[in-house]
Amino acid sequence: MKRTNKVTQMFKLLTVFAVAVLTGCDGPGSQPEHGDEHAEADYKRGPNRGRLLEDGDFAVEITIFEAGVPPQFRVFPYRDGQPVDASEVDLSIELERLDGTVDPFAFAPTGTYLTGDGTVVEPHSFDVRVSARTQGKSHNWSYASYEGRTTISTEIAHESGIEVEPVGPIVLEETLDVLGRVELAPGAQALLRARYPGQVLAVDKTIGDSVQAGERLARIESNDSLRAYDLVSPIDGVVLERNTNVGDVADKGVLFVIGDLTRLQVNFHVFPKDLHRVAIGQSVSITSVDDRLTATTQIEAFLPTKEPETQTVIARALLSNPDKAWMPGMTVRGDIVVNKQEVPLAVRSEALQRFRDFTVVFAKVGETYEVRMLDLGRQTSQWTEVLGGINPGQEYVTRNSFLIKADIEKSGASHDH
Repeated sequence: MKRTNKVTQMFKLLTVFAVAVLTGCDGPGSQPEHGDEHAEADYKRGPNRGRLLEDGDFAVEITIFEAGVPPQFRVFPYRDGQPVDASEVDLSIELERLDGTVDPFAFAPTGTYLTGDGTVVEPHSFDVRVSARTQGKSHNWSYASYEGRTTISTEIAHESGIEVEPVGPIVLEETLDVLGRVELAPGAQALLRARYPGQVLAVDKTIGDSVQAGERLARIESNDSLRAYDLVSPIDGVVLERNTNVGDVADKGVLFVIGDLTRLQVNFHVFPKDLHRVAIGQSVSITSVDDRLTATTQIEAFLPTKEPETQTVIARALLSNPDKAWMPGMTVRGDIVVNKQEVPLAVRSEALQRFRDFTVVFAKVGETYEVRMLDLGRQTSQWTEVLGGINPGQEYVTRNSFLIKADIEKSGASHDH
């Protein structure tokens, strides 16, 4: 039976995934307007379209009113189907949230209805307990009213690639996107010429060969002394250019270019409008255009002249390359950290989804996931500051959150007013 349930739930998530991809779960119109119903509710409604709770000849109609005011309970009492003076009813409501928190509400009469003394905080998803006393009699009801909530087993969540982490403080890094080109670092290149003009007797290395400092590249016979001497590499590196062959006469031209590919630099192009934000010592993340390689370094210097074609200023950063994965001539992206600030609460930007007219994440409690409407602050590509809507330490979905959203949408849970 357990295996069958697992297969069923996995099939459900795969179906949800397909629907999400085909429909685009983040596209316009993918969420209903606040207060709309996905389907006819499975409870009895009163004259104000609220939930009607009955006990004998007495009944109360529970509504959440939010036109021009923060969401508040308005409860209409009835006896034998007729409105009752609200001052004759003593009423209280308790809302138990997914995490066990209980929100109590006391009520005061306002004409034909009773008004709750607090805001019904989003999400409107809770177990409800209602207590009323009138004419010496007590009436009690309880019911579940969930929205933005679904349950997925731990095993299925793992297999679906759903990941979570707790909400907490983070250092927000504001970055500037720039493009750059990889080049050999200063001192990492050697141009070799003949010490004395003469005939090339032997050539030992060609383009792409590795060489060590002191290793022979060619042998040349001096025209003056007719004595042969060795042309050796002054550095460890790779032959980048070879401009000679046996029998050539070596004169003043460059015979070999040797490059140490472990010592590179990146020249980043900074536009004049952004120059005031960039400074020596700032951290910069480097990524190859195919996203295969990444590295972190810092701005070392600025060239004193502008590039004639682009009118950009070159900001230079050294790039260590011990495994020789980076290559001179590569175009790369750079993210220069131009500002840092610690915030007490933040979520990963990739976790954010749209739900009704809110930006949300999905909290995880046990095997249950539920929407959390967020009040947001500053945002970077990686992190978004949270000003309210979720508690510190609360686990939330960071990866594949769209699966949770699509599963909730598929379930059609209504916003109960």
